[in-house]
Amino acid sequence: MSGLGRAVAAEAAKLRTLPAAPLTVLGTAILAGAIAGALAAQEPPIPAADAVAGAVPLAQAGAILLGVLPVTQEYAGRQLRTSLVAVPSRGAVIAAKTAVAAAASLLAGALATAAALGAAWGAGIATGDGAPDPLAGGGRVLGAALYLALMGLLAHAVALLLRGPVPALTSTLALVLLVSPVLAGLGAFARWLPDRAAAALYLPDAGPGDWLGPAPGALVALAWIVALTALGAWRFCRSEPVP
Repeated sequence: MSGLGRAVAAEAAKLRTLPAAPLTVLGTAILAGAIAGALAAQEPPIPAADAVAGAVPLAQAGAILLGVLPVTQEYAGRQLRTSLVAVPSRGAVIAAKTAVAAAASLLAGALATAAALGAAWGAGIATGDGAPDPLAGGGRVLGAALYLALMGLLAHAVALLLRGPVPALTSTLALVLLVSPVLAGLGAFARWLPDRAAAALYLPDAGPGDWLGPAPGALVALAWIVALTALGAWRFCRSEPVP
């Protein structure tokens, strides 16, 4: 196994054994399922895809927390020194952490949207709407999973830059829950913010003045993530040696 492969395996093992990580994944799925189920059980009934979309704004908090963990959990203790002794290349450490954060974010997004979709289907059947069409709104459900994954990666990029768990978590949550909605009311320029751009993945029917298209929106969000990750990696690679 190459040095990068060993680094990825080590980072995956560390995240897997961190109690907060599996609890965050599980909690995000439960939260998404509960919200989607409640929305789908309302009168008049709404499509399952709409219920899944309605669960995303709160479920993204779990994705953001998960994205912050791979980096900040080492700054909270002395593990970073051990990591750099095992893998002296700081670039390899960053690449490994980013790969693990991406995989964890994709997994969390997939599980959360699957739980939300299952709960919405179950609520629809319980309220007498009949068996759901498994293909209805599939693109939006997939887009919701990708959106959650992108928000996890955005949080990871912010964590690389800010390092501390509290600054990274509060900054990212403030962006998606406070700053972005406020700016959205001031003009269409807010659609270029990373979360607003990525939201077009699961809200493609919104007005063109408010959202980018799904593909352009995903690319804009990725550009933000790449830029912030590059800045964080540069800071990490140029920073003082770990004592």
